[in-house]
Amino acid sequence: MSFGLTNAPSTFQVLMNPTFKSFTRKILLVFFDDILIYSMSWKDHVQHVDSMLKLFKEKQLYVKSSNCFFWIQEVEYLGHIISHEGVKMDLSKIKVIKERKIHTNLRNI
Repeated sequence: MSFGLTNAPSTFQVLMNPTFKSFTRKILLVFFDDILIYSMSWKDHVQHVDSMLKLFKEKQLYVKSSNCFFWIQEVEYLGHIISHEGVKMDLSKIKVIKERKIHTNLRNI
């Protein structure tokens, strides 16, 4: 997505929503320029990724390979860590909040 375009994030989202409508919240999440493909098994994941890449090609959409991560078992997505174990809060986000609270409490002493 080129920077400087007016409404680029919302325009991208408007394109992605109908493109992936039948897959959204089943095997795929789209939020602005992040697309997350998830599966219950490796076999399913190979099929899901293949289907999504074919759909990209069909719609003449392109991905930048340096921004893609394949075959990882844990991913940071929108401030959460998503893995086969489920969704959990990104501990680095909690650490910042705790440090601010401690810092604020020390100033009040």
